[in-house]
Amino acid sequence: MSSRTSDCLEEEDGEEEEEEENYNPTEVKMSQIVMPCHSNHRQELSVGQLLKWMDSAACLSAERHAGSPCVTASMDDIHFEHTISVGQVVNIRAKVNRAFNTSMEVTLKPIVPVTQKEQVEYSVAAERRRVRMVHDDIIKDLLSNEWVQQVDSSVGPSAVAAERTRVESVELVLPPHANHQVNTFGGQIMAWMVNVATIAASRLSQAHPTLRAIDMFTFRGPSQVGDRLLLKAIVNNAFRNSMEVGVRAEAYHEEGPNRHINSAFMTFEVLDDGGKPRTLPRIRPEPLEGQRRFQEATARKKIRLDRKYIISRTQGEVPLSVPWDPTNQVYLSFNNVSALKMLAARSSWRLSCEKDQVQLYTLEQKSMLSFKIECEVDVPAHRAFDLLAELSNRPSWDSHYKKCELIQLVDNDDFIYRVVTPSVRHGAMGSPTAANQAKGILQDFILLASKRKPCGSGDPYVIALRSVSLPTHPPTEGYNRGEVLCAGFTILETKDNKSLISYFNQASPEVLPYISTDIAGLSSSFYHTFCSCSQYLTRNRL
Repeated sequence: MSSRTSDCLEEEDGEEEEEEENYNPTEVKMSQIVMPCHSNHRQELSVGQLLKWMDSAACLSAERHAGSPCVTASMDDIHFEHTISVGQVVNIRAKVNRAFNTSMEVTLKPIVPVTQKEQVEYSVAAERRRVRMVHDDIIKDLLSNEWVQQVDSSVGPSAVAAERTRVESVELVLPPHANHQVNTFGGQIMAWMVNVATIAASRLSQAHPTLRAIDMFTFRGPSQVGDRLLLKAIVNNAFRNSMEVGVRAEAYHEEGPNRHINSAFMTFEVLDDGGKPRTLPRIRPEPLEGQRRFQEATARKKIRLDRKYIISRTQGEVPLSVPWDPTNQVYLSFNNVSALKMLAARSSWRLSCEKDQVQLYTLEQKSMLSFKIECEVDVPAHRAFDLLAELSNRPSWDSHYKKCELIQLVDNDDFIYRVVTPSVRHGAMGSPTAANQAKGILQDFILLASKRKPCGSGDPYVIALRSVSLPTHPPTEGYNRGEVLCAGFTILETKDNKSLISYFNQASPEVLPYISTDIAGLSSSFYHTFCSCSQYLTRNRL
């Protein structure tokens, strides 16, 4: 089998195990004590050894599900935030979240999620695969952009020639490096690649570098016992506090041709005595091929920064919205959908009030308040999804939407809207202030809407909303620019061809006034809005 299922990997350091969950037959737990032979010169667990343990656990989990030998096809981006010292215990858990059939030789049986947590992991695994499938296209699109082409690769006389960082190494694949099918362990190949990348990074920095991240590993083909692996590494680009090292692995056997089996891009830092990243010397790229690697490294750095910015936005930060750019589209869409699914899966929702089977729930997390409005409607789930996904029709049933216009069609599943709502600012008695009433102040939102159909049985239809910012639509006079962190609908098919409609919102300061009186029990506007939504769906049922 040439593909492996998507795995959830957890690395824990001395943490207690969570409560026992329902038994998952694919779950593999591995505990390893860090010995001196597993460490580097600082007595810290080497990244290569950690990757080997993670890969072994993941392969065992995949084989439990597939019932046949498995090899590593890919590994998503990896970020290293903490060090693990000799004597500490590493606990690794691996389980199959989703099975995708990409081979004609073996048909994988589908995963059947049992718990709500497994259902969320199953669903989000599909989103991660979506990211993997378009990763190369994102790089190509970004490289065709003018700003990447205009990146200045000229450097001063103190720059280090990229050729001076080049490293090549050959490893002979022996039986301990392979599984029972004599295929080289993916973790072993990754460990060798980390070694040569570390040497290349040290040639630039003249110090011991620290590996911070690895871009997506993709294995192009297997290698076997007896193969020689030619490992090549070179620093592609050096930024102020970090550098990217490109690594390529080729396999050959005796007189046969070299086979390209893997490539990866690793980000290193060099820390000072205080643990802060040091300033690094610039790199002088080689002509032609070196210039290409230099430009591509800049593009990948932009993607990493975009992704980090997207996932780091929290309720306490201003602005919450993320600048929209075609190059970060796939990560924004992934974050949009997965955030809503995670919010919906929370188990601590509390019923605040109910009227005629329309229920209002709240969820308090630290300084954040979220709410959920839920009701069953006599409309098929697929039809309710189509109707609610057409956000331009929402002003016809939601009085909070004065106007909703489509300003950009991203693709068949993602859209950007400008929404205009009446601005609500409560006074002491919980009613809009006279000043704002007199001014007639309005709010507007720039929203990314991402819609997804179910991934399988028990998975809901999803319409996720979050704020983004567009240079073409800056805040304008007469409107307060509002922001939405996480909102949207889930639509679950129920018996008798009905639908359970749930609306979620992590209440930002601009949104909270609309619902606060309902939560306090002082009004039931949520009920009237949902009744209007139900009537809209019923009228357009067919």
